[in-house]
Amino acid sequence: MVIYDPKSWWKLIFNFHKSDTFRMMLPGILGVALFTGVVAYVENEVLDATFKNTTAIHSLVGFALSLLLVFRTNTAYERWWEGRKLWGSFVNNSRNLALKLSVLSLDHQEKKNFSHLIADYVYIAKEHLRNNAEKSVSNLSGSYEPGFFENTSHLPNKIMQRLYVYVHKLYDHQRISGEQLLFLNAELQSFTDNLGACERIKKTPIPYSYSLYLKKLIFIYVFTMPIGFVREFGYWAMPIVALIYYVFGSIELLAEEIEDPFGTDANDLPTDQIADTIRENVEEILR
Repeated sequence: MVIYDPKSWWKLIFNFHKSDTFRMMLPGILGVALFTGVVAYVENEVLDATFKNTTAIHSLVGFALSLLLVFRTNTAYERWWEGRKLWGSFVNNSRNLALKLSVLSLDHQEKKNFSHLIADYVYIAKEHLRNNAEKSVSNLSGSYEPGFFENTSHLPNKIMQRLYVYVHKLYDHQRISGEQLLFLNAELQSFTDNLGACERIKKTPIPYSYSLYLKKLIFIYVFTMPIGFVREFGYWAMPIVALIYYVFGSIELLAEEIEDPFGTDANDLPTDQIADTIRENVEEILR
């Protein structure tokens, strides 16, 4: 995620980050402008077309398209914001669990084990949402016996199972009461609930037909604009049509990026920083 100052207008206006939609869409923008120039040449120089322009029709269609894009953006942002709330819940729940464990009669090694397991769960959950969990096992801070993760398709569940085992051992050895087991269990359950909600966001994209229809509509709208616009504006239709393509295409491109907010794109959630914060917090509490 890119950290920036929203009040720095001039810096933002003239900054071209690698994730900026203008840079990403530049080949398409140039292609649309070139296509418009060809249409302008054919209509004005070759055919000497005299038909009435269609700008009024495009104005009406553009209004409907704008409404669809607003709905598309709002839907994508809701998914992004829900993901941020879930990762904020990860922070709160990990702190609460660490604080509750810190007041129990645990020795230094037991506190260290719990600290590693909590931090490792959040870390592997982050990588799980990026489809990179198996490759990230070597970066875990806890000690796991060889083959611990073998034949496991859902690594976060495996670490959470180890957390449950440790907590129930405390109860079996009568080191915590049944009431203490219950309030620890609520915090443990919240981790799985949060990850399940994140998986729901990741695995449920916007309906295929809606996305397909919107892209087709943008394509048809933009590539039929030159037919009427060159009668009105001549070769000036080239930058006009290219600008409209940039506006509509950028909205769809941004929506595609933020509807799955758990990756490594510039506009995705700062899950790396959140996972590091959780690790620092639980290590400080359970030291």
